[in-house]
Amino acid sequence: MKSLLVLFFTLCLGCSILAQTQIELKISDGILHVTTFGEGPALVVINGGPGMSSNGFVGLAESLCETNTVILFDQRGTGKSVMNEVSAKTITMDLMVADMEVIRKNLGFEEWIVMGHSFGGMLASYYTSKFPERVKGLILSSSGGLDLSLLNTLNITARLSQKDQDSLNFWNNKIRNGDTSFHASLQRGTYLAPAYLYDNTHRNKIAQRLTEGNSQINSLVWQNLRAINYDCKKEIETYKKPVLIIQGAQDIIDKNIATSSHRLFSNSDLVFIDNCAHYGWLEQPEVYYGSLNRFLMKVAG
Repeated sequence: MKSLLVLFFTLCLGCSILAQTQIELKISDGILHVTTFGEGPALVVINGGPGMSSNGFVGLAESLCETNTVILFDQRGTGKSVMNEVSAKTITMDLMVADMEVIRKNLGFEEWIVMGHSFGGMLASYYTSKFPERVKGLILSSSGGLDLSLLNTLNITARLSQKDQDSLNFWNNKIRNGDTSFHASLQRGTYLAPAYLYDNTHRNKIAQRLTEGNSQINSLVWQNLRAINYDCKKEIETYKKPVLIIQGAQDIIDKNIATSSHRLFSNSDLVFIDNCAHYGWLEQPEVYYGSLNRFLMKVAG
């Protein structure tokens, strides 16, 4: 179960690699890679993982950049954001929040809308708890929540068919026994992917993305979340600006994660999307993007 748990926070899946602007920002212990799309009020989008790059969010960014400057960034140690050292000292939530402030200041925005998907929702919430005055609005998409209660309810493999579970166990054992081939990783992803989907239409896309995670970064982030006893609830209660909480009604995340967050925020909207699991923009794009665009208009107004 532990080996599967770290795979919970997967990324969005984009369809293009085109970008408006790519920037490399020097920080004290490495380089941050940032990509921007479009023009208008700033919307920073935080991908899930942890341990994956932002590349899978390009399609989402391109869908939202008609009215906003959409900002993607590779979290430290992932993608093109290179660290001088990767360790428990350099991979922390507080340093990732500090990275976001470096990005915001460098791009010249006094405030921005912050959107986080999956693990990215946890980082978005943590950033908001530290810099509420910089967050004009908050979007939590299939977020892991405001504390670590997710770990009490998450059971990734529960919805897998017996065939998928047996096949997943087979490829997990192959990998544990030293098979480092891409084929083994892709097969493992293929049989794990249905856990994140309402149906298997996008199985191949999810499987491909599941091959791209950095397990070292993933483990270090979870280690830090436990070390700091991640819990934003007290600070979040004082946040008064608009919040959108959105996730699939059939997500692997317990609905109570979203509803409890909704109760804490004083100015939040909660949207459950039916016939949809972890990937609203893939499985129900009309409803998902419609909800996001209405929220962005609300915040802009």
